[in-house]
Amino acid sequence: MILDVVILAAGQGTRMRSTLPKVLHRLAGKPMVCHVLDTARELEAQRLHVVVGHGAEQVREALSGYSLNFALQAEQKGTGHAVAQALDGLGDGKVLILYGDVPLIRRETLAALLAQVSETRMGLLSVTLDDPTGYGRIVRDANNEVVAIVEQKDASASELAIRECNTGIMAMTAAQLGRWLPQLSADNAQGEYYLTDVIAMAAAEGITIATAQPAEPQEVEGVNNRLQLARLERAYQARIADELMLQGVALYDPSRIDVRGRLRCGHDVEIDVGCVFEGDVELGEGVRIGAHCVIRDSRIGAGTVIEPHSVIDTTVVAGHGHIGPFARLRPGTRLAAGVKIGNFVETKNAELGEGSKINHLSYVGDARLGRDVNVGAGTITCNYDGANKHVTEIGDGAFIGSNTALVAPVSVGSGATIGAGSTISRDVPDGALGVSRARQLNKPDWVRPTRKNRD
Repeated sequence: MILDVVILAAGQGTRMRSTLPKVLHRLAGKPMVCHVLDTARELEAQRLHVVVGHGAEQVREALSGYSLNFALQAEQKGTGHAVAQALDGLGDGKVLILYGDVPLIRRETLAALLAQVSETRMGLLSVTLDDPTGYGRIVRDANNEVVAIVEQKDASASELAIRECNTGIMAMTAAQLGRWLPQLSADNAQGEYYLTDVIAMAAAEGITIATAQPAEPQEVEGVNNRLQLARLERAYQARIADELMLQGVALYDPSRIDVRGRLRCGHDVEIDVGCVFEGDVELGEGVRIGAHCVIRDSRIGAGTVIEPHSVIDTTVVAGHGHIGPFARLRPGTRLAAGVKIGNFVETKNAELGEGSKINHLSYVGDARLGRDVNVGAGTITCNYDGANKHVTEIGDGAFIGSNTALVAPVSVGSGATIGAGSTISRDVPDGALGVSRARQLNKPDWVRPTRKNRD
């Protein structure tokens, strides 16, 4: 059967105390609903439907990169009413119903649930909790068959004692759903159309309600406030940390790492505490990352050491480099093998050849450096004239003295030397010495001023 996935994302989320629609609050760097969509795409669904309501335009805009059918729930009348808004867009295969604020659900769990569905069976995802407060309870008959779901506010004392709970996630055929949704009633404590009422309808038809359970309860936890969101953030990061360590990555403290995207690691990678990885990051074999680094959309080659408190963004490091501490590599930085970037150095759109060094307190932007270039402390490339950016070219083996200002566009030839404290605004030929500084004047008999008596 073909598969339609309906994701409910219409709620306001008042307990988040935010103007942002609840499903757009971020977990691991991306909106919660995007986690659900990415998992649904792994199931190879033919169509993805998102039911929007509160902040509908914001949600549509945030999800513009996905191929989706949107359905509008103009009034919030319950989960059954929400699913009904997508009914006309469904095919004739299986339908999986998910929630945009339940971000940790796994593909494997959903695949097992979908495997239960046929013309005579529907699938219901349940979870057994030590404290079921707030959840709808799964009611079974004497043969242990599911016959109904009772919401907390409608449950009797005996039903409240049940620990098997409804997650809200269910799967059935489109034909089954089409029969049951029009029969829903709002005659309950909330005055809403409960999707869970289809369970009793299925049982009355003789449809078997087959249940599955997640591997861990966090998979089906929803988010209603920022405390719950923070708790799921740590659960997600713990899951990622476990996967990394099983792949051989050494995490100095697995509870203090944040992966907000995709992190790929070679053998014998070591990551110290407090590091954040965003976007698509690749760490080669033997890379060592010091404490409290932020690395975004970058490739770090084998054998490279990143010292603590460095920020690396959209950068390629060929390998066996040494970066930091307190270095900032901005987008467009390309470092060849063996490059050294020291403390309080910032680069942007800069290419450094093999073995080159910028050790201290320098800014190198829009620059092309050859092999074995040494850049002294306090050097800057003056790349911006107030309107346009210009390039600085430095040849192989050049030596740039400390406190040099290179006023681009300018080139320094191979083997050239720039005297410390120079402002270089004209090209320096290969092997030449370029120096530009005021003549020093010494006054041997000069008397330092003294403070006048104010009395």
